[in-house]
Amino acid sequence: MYLPASIPSPDPVLSQIHLGPLTIHTYALCILAGIVAAIVITQKRLARRGGNPEIVLDVVLWCVPLGLVGARFYHVFTHIGDYFYPGADPWDIIKIWDGGNALYGSLIGGAIGAYIGCRRAGVRFLSFADAVAPAMLVAQAIGRLGNWFNHELFGLPTTLPWGLQIESTNPKFPADAPIGTLFHPLFLYEIVWNLIGVAIILLLERKIRARWGRTLGLYLIWYGMGRSWLESIRIDPTSDGFLGVPANMWTSFAAIALGLVIFIVQGIRHRELETSVYRPGFEPEADEAAAAPDSDVTGAEDADDSTDKRGTEPGSNPTEEPHQ
Repeated sequence: MYLPASIPSPDPVLSQIHLGPLTIHTYALCILAGIVAAIVITQKRLARRGGNPEIVLDVVLWCVPLGLVGARFYHVFTHIGDYFYPGADPWDIIKIWDGGNALYGSLIGGAIGAYIGCRRAGVRFLSFADAVAPAMLVAQAIGRLGNWFNHELFGLPTTLPWGLQIESTNPKFPADAPIGTLFHPLFLYEIVWNLIGVAIILLLERKIRARWGRTLGLYLIWYGMGRSWLESIRIDPTSDGFLGVPANMWTSFAAIALGLVIFIVQGIRHRELETSVYRPGFEPEADEAAAAPDSDVTGAEDADDSTDKRGTEPGSNPTEEPHQ
């Protein structure tokens, strides 16, 4: 029997919502809710930095599809044995609704999409990444609820009162574990880790005025640290690896290293304040810039500037066309 003090897995019926011929997976709803939350947070953060919040939607149109493709293919190719064997159904490769979407793959695909979207919108990629970094942790925390509904992402057996109940018929239930065994709820651990990370990153961002991609660096370091530990006790399912180390753990180490490089190098390269999130030549019109809200996290204005970037006096008509 399950211990009285434990976390039950949801009834499998709750993993799907049937609306006539349409089946909506709860996992997908969690991911969608995370995306919406990330969009709203990023819009507010980008606006406080003087950017047009509508740009976020333009970039997301590139991030989401490429992120989903990256998530699925990363999962498939780090679990080769689950998809490529005699008699395997090739269509299983694209069944994203059945679970099996790697977050690291979504980050890689989403980053490619964000770079494309930022180039088209005239926004600095690293500036946009700084705005979205804490929002990604929020989105990941919400999305992890989908793993709970799917009865996945659990770790080694535990006797702790917050152990997760997993049915013995689950394909990933250890064959040598007795019925009623509880497991570490890794999805819950990651939710807590991500939300703590949001608070820490926002605090550090204000303390050291992290810009020029340094907030992104903090995100990569924090998430990589937490994910590397979670992968070390995960049994559902471990990814293929190298030298006995799961692929996700290697990727976590790479994320930490990349985050450190970005944080250190960008701190050396850019000691000045970031006064615009736009690439040179893509600054908004004067009337848009004047309407952008001020924020204590935007960066101090250059006190020596007596004119704006178009050569217009600060007190002049903001709708006047610049001289060519």
